[in-house]
Amino acid sequence: MYLFEKNPQAIEQDSFRQIRELTELSQFDRDQQQVVMRVVHSLGLPEVAQYVRFSDQAVAAGRQALAAKAPILCDVEMVKQGVTKRMIEGEPLCFLNDPRTAQIAKESGETRSMAALQLWQEQLAGSVVLIANAPTALYRLLEMLAQGAPKPALIIAMPVGFVGAAESKQALWDAHQSLGIECVTLLGRMGGSAVTSASCNALLRCNLGEYY
Repeated sequence: MYLFEKNPQAIEQDSFRQIRELTELSQFDRDQQQVVMRVVHSLGLPEVAQYVRFSDQAVAAGRQALAAKAPILCDVEMVKQGVTKRMIEGEPLCFLNDPRTAQIAKESGETRSMAALQLWQEQLAGSVVLIANAPTALYRLLEMLAQGAPKPALIIAMPVGFVGAAESKQALWDAHQSLGIECVTLLGRMGGSAVTSASCNALLRCNLGEYY
């Protein structure tokens, strides 16, 4: 027999109590702390908080867009599935497996993650963008915005990996002011679907008054 906590509410409450004790959160405001704690919770690493970056109006813009039921655009299906469905009305959108995406990628010789962004155009203005796995998608989005594409309300970009992940997030952070966009990112190689969807969920929870 193993002795362990079985109550889900007790597990969650104790998790976030420990996160608050172990994580340096003083540089973040109340809403930002909710996002940072979810990032820490997803990775199990309190020290990751030092790599989270928020543009000046990121949280306010994201909360407002989500409250207005703006489209949520995802680079991969895993991050789409990670957005808590009880807190949204419409399904997040992901075009990675759309047959048109495969055709675009084949014709252009680029990744499907890049090609899928061609199908974002009609939904991009005022949206909340979640990029969790594909640095190429983030680079393509930055190119599109530099060329005058409609601006999303918020970009949450936390792609994970060794090729282009850290560089693409740094590029976003370096360019966000000149492009006039709001963003939340996690600098370095760490990231992924769980962290990215959890960051979006944190903003949705703030809109519902659910704070830890």
